Amino acid sequence: MLVTFRYRQRAGSIIQGFDPRAWWIFYACIIFSTLQFWDLRYLAFFAATTLFFIFTSRIPFREMRRAWLFIGFFITFYATLIFLTGRGSMEVYEQETILHRLAAPFTLFGWQPVLNITLERIFFALSQLMRVFTLAGLTILIPYALNPAYYGVAFRGLGLPDKIAYAMDLTMRLIPTFGRDFQLTLDAQRARGYEIENLRGGLVAQVRKMAPLIVPVTIHAIIGSEDIIDAMDLRAFGVGPRTWLEQLHYRRRDRVLIALGVAILVSSIVLSLFGFGKFWAPEGLVVLLQ
Repeated sequence: MLVTFRYRQRAGSIIQGFDPRAWWIFYACIIFSTLQFWDLRYLAFFAATTLFFIFTSRIPFREMRRAWLFIGFFITFYATLIFLTGRGSMEVYEQETILHRLAAPFTLFGWQPVLNITLERIFFALSQLMRVFTLAGLTILIPYALNPAYYGVAFRGLGLPDKIAYAMDLTMRLIPTFGRDFQLTLDAQRARGYEIENLRGGLVAQVRKMAPLIVPVTIHAIIGSEDIIDAMDLRAFGVGPRTWLEQLHYRRRDRVLIALGVAILVSSIVLSLFGFGKFWAPEGLVVLLQ
């Protein structure tokens, strides 16, 4: 049996007041618009848009705590790694303004580790942090704010074929289903005396000792997928146009949201073509930071 994320209908939630198709279109427009810019001032607008929908979604933090902790750790680690290594930054800017130079008090095979703290690296890391936050913040709202019963019909309403729409529907339910199966298997193995906390040995040994978890979950996933395929074949899925139980209808607010998303996307593309939104680092801060 397929399960979904912890979706609940929430009174006063702005994102749940829109047609799922309208939200998917707006989401895609914001994502592609964000990728057009490196300027922190432009990215602040998209980050503010993300915060607006997060705070008006009426989803308590405790329900998304694990997801936010994972995303927060990933974003912080990613931005810190970019700041320390400067990887990918030279494709955005050519010169660096060194603010401070940190040299390690030791050498490794004659090489002394050195970290150059530059103005450009700081703002490049902040730009990446804001870009990833915008992408992750809007994405994390989808499984908690959009009704899973509308996944398939929403993708079909966006013009996708029935097979692709249903495949997207199954994909959205795949992760929580695996999570449920894994937890059930873990509880069953613990009842038989299996202790995952006491795994010892190297990487290969630990993977081998996790076979009581990996094998049942994998086999159950294969069997479950075959059951779904058999059920679809018995219903002659793919033979002709599919009918959907749920029906969606655009309202005025949905058209306004779509128009707003398209306007933002077109404006972003035009600004990018005219050279706006490139990487920006305020040179006036050099005097204050030195």
